[in-house]
Amino acid sequence: MDFSRRSHHNLVVLLISKLYEPRFMKFLFDLFPVILFFIAFKLYGIYAATAVAIAATFVQIIWNWFRHHKIEKMQWISLVIIVIFGSATLILKDETFIKWKPTVLYWIFTCALLISHAIFKKNLIRAMLGTKISLPEKIWVNLNFSWAIFFALMGVINLYVASNYPTDIWVNFKLFGSTGLMLVFVVLQGLMLGKYITEGEDSNT
Repeated sequence: MDFSRRSHHNLVVLLISKLYEPRFMKFLFDLFPVILFFIAFKLYGIYAATAVAIAATFVQIIWNWFRHHKIEKMQWISLVIIVIFGSATLILKDETFIKWKPTVLYWIFTCALLISHAIFKKNLIRAMLGTKISLPEKIWVNLNFSWAIFFALMGVINLYVASNYPTDIWVNFKLFGSTGLMLVFVVLQGLMLGKYITEGEDSNT
């Protein structure tokens, strides 16, 4: 019984590593502007931090181009959003715009997942992870919807924190809270998908 639990635990860890490690490393790289935003805010305030985040996102795009010779669509979207909302914050001297930026981005992710599935019959989560693991179609659909719901909720949570707490608390949440919730969500998915890995192994023995 104890061995079975350890075996299941190892399968879950392996699954998370197999599925999400490349995406997780990309996620950490995508945190680059957020980390610089956090540091700049602590040192110089919200407006300097906003300017740093815009500059860091441009650097990130340039680095991706030289490293991989391509820029993903969502990276372009992220750049456009930070430029629009960041510029509005700097020009109007109103931090509300930069606080809205994560919510807008999360909700764009949600719309992309749902619209691709409903209209174009394309599962974006399967497109990203389908070469790494084989799952029943129903599970792929559930994964797609679970990510859509997660991003929608993250947008709501960001608005709640931004509207009800001081800017300093929001900046802390932007880096630590959002990242923590993402990690918890990925682990929960690993626990759920571990069941199918176990079943697949059992059927092959």
